[in-house]
Amino acid sequence: MEPPGTDSSAAEQIILRWDSMASEDARYQMIFEGDRDEINRYLQAVDQLQRSMDSNTLSENQSTKVNNAIQIAMARLEDEFRNILITNSTPIETEPLIDSVSLTPRTTPRTSSCRSDSPENEHNSEKRTESISKITSASFNERNERSTTFASCRSMNSIREQDLIPAESISDLREIAERMIAAGYFRECVQVYGSVRKSVVDGSFKKLGVEKLSIGDIQRLEWEALNAKIGRWIRAAKVCIRVLFSSEKKLCKQIFEDLGTTSADDVCFMETVKSPATQLFNFAEAISISRRSPEKLFKILDLHDSLLDLLPDIDDVFDSKPAESIRIQAPEILSRLAEAARGMLTEFENAVLREPSKVPVPGGTIHPLTRYVMNYISLISDYKLTLGEVIVSKPATGSRHCDSTAPEMDFSDHEGQSPLALHLIWIITILQFNLEGKSKHYKDNSLAHLFIMNNVHYIVQKIKGPMELRDMIGDQYLRTLTRTFRQAATNHQRATWIGVLHCLRDQGLHSTGSFSSGVSKSALRERFKSFNVIFDEVHRTQALWLVPDEQLREELKISILEKLVPAYRSFLGRYGNHISDNYIKYTVEDLENAVLDLFEGYAVSQHSRRRSQ
Repeated sequence: MEPPGTDSSAAEQIILRWDSMASEDARYQMIFEGDRDEINRYLQAVDQLQRSMDSNTLSENQSTKVNNAIQIAMARLEDEFRNILITNSTPIETEPLIDSVSLTPRTTPRTSSCRSDSPENEHNSEKRTESISKITSASFNERNERSTTFASCRSMNSIREQDLIPAESISDLREIAERMIAAGYFRECVQVYGSVRKSVVDGSFKKLGVEKLSIGDIQRLEWEALNAKIGRWIRAAKVCIRVLFSSEKKLCKQIFEDLGTTSADDVCFMETVKSPATQLFNFAEAISISRRSPEKLFKILDLHDSLLDLLPDIDDVFDSKPAESIRIQAPEILSRLAEAARGMLTEFENAVLREPSKVPVPGGTIHPLTRYVMNYISLISDYKLTLGEVIVSKPATGSRHCDSTAPEMDFSDHEGQSPLALHLIWIITILQFNLEGKSKHYKDNSLAHLFIMNNVHYIVQKIKGPMELRDMIGDQYLRTLTRTFRQAATNHQRATWIGVLHCLRDQGLHSTGSFSSGVSKSALRERFKSFNVIFDEVHRTQALWLVPDEQLREELKISILEKLVPAYRSFLGRYGNHISDNYIKYTVEDLENAVLDLFEGYAVSQHSRRRSQ
């Protein structure tokens, strides 16, 4: 129903009454903070003036007056629009959102790719990759299918829009926007909206801790610092896409949808979020093309998985033509992250092959390289779903390494295994190759065999740990490794104990054919003296050697006792009464106790003190 005075003259009077340039009262008052009837009168006056301009029935003088009034009204509505936005705009509190938009805490093996982003898990991952760093100074046409798989891992079906402005204020903003756009003030409306909302979004974005860094800045960062920044990016990206940007898009639709001939809501949305969105994705892009090194692999995979999980949400939030550049950038980054992961795995293989340390580890214990490599491989198995899609070709072996003689690997022995599994087997193969080279730096051949035994046994135990890793490596290769460390144990015993047992033979002790009366006392004395000297040396030396696995250590001792004690007991029984007790240093019990001292990593005197306590 038309209110009184809706002709252009009356409408002009209403507009002029609120001209802030002509009235001191109007300058400091806001129409939309006052009486609702006054708000409606003002909006209807604007509508009347616009109808008058559109009617083409005004004289030139009337048209000028109406046009001036419309300009005054638009300036006023622009101020009102800005004031409503500022009054109702506060940055989103991001801290409470970080956990709520993370993936569901995993209750299934990590290979499901539903990894938890809790600070504890992130800290553990960072500590493991920090240790790894000491070693070395998929087709996206299938993206929708893969995204569907990952979608089932989400804590909610992704988007979590919030109401950023009260409904009544949204209604007022829409009323103003509708009139400004109809009067040809679309650009002014967008600029006001963008300037206010952009500062709000920037405030929320800043709280998430995503820094604006160039590729050069990122490449100059120490890994510890970069590692932390990637973790913050993963959490921030989820909040930005699923809450911050999606809520801004909702607000834009509430205010601008279906207004004018252009997609005002899409334009305003990009005006608001383009800068932080670009900054967000530029960081991920810089990571994807930064220097590749093996210690970065797992954070790259975390980044890859997080971005892959967000792709459906990115498609939803940035589904318009103005947002096309952002929407296209995300899968391109994902592709480069996959490529980076492949390169990092290859770099790791090369680093294992070329690891140069030549100083033997004391006591033949497990080499740090072995620990780092097997920890790395265990982590790789945690990411087998992602890496299984990224690693699609078997490793290049042997002749590729022109600067080093590398082992050859017969892939026919591993038919049916995935490319990723072949890479893991290849890494273990070159680790063994490197360890064989390191074993040659031991002057004692027996200790070299013990070193190989310890290290290959450690490899076997690590493979037997997580079921995912054992399934990937396969029992056939596991049996091959088991034979390797058992053969090394046998070689160690032969190298050590053949000389000891040689002293306990009968040959050379008899001066005549008579067994009982023809024993050469002098030969027997020399034989016992040789046994004592050789065994003392073995006891003194190999007590300092270390077999860190308790079960393996006990098995090795038992095996030695089974060979040595019966031979010594028999020898002592045959010849003990033919020689003075002064030459018999060990009783059978003494010998048994001495063998129990071996491979503990303590000096013999320390063993004696420990037994006496």
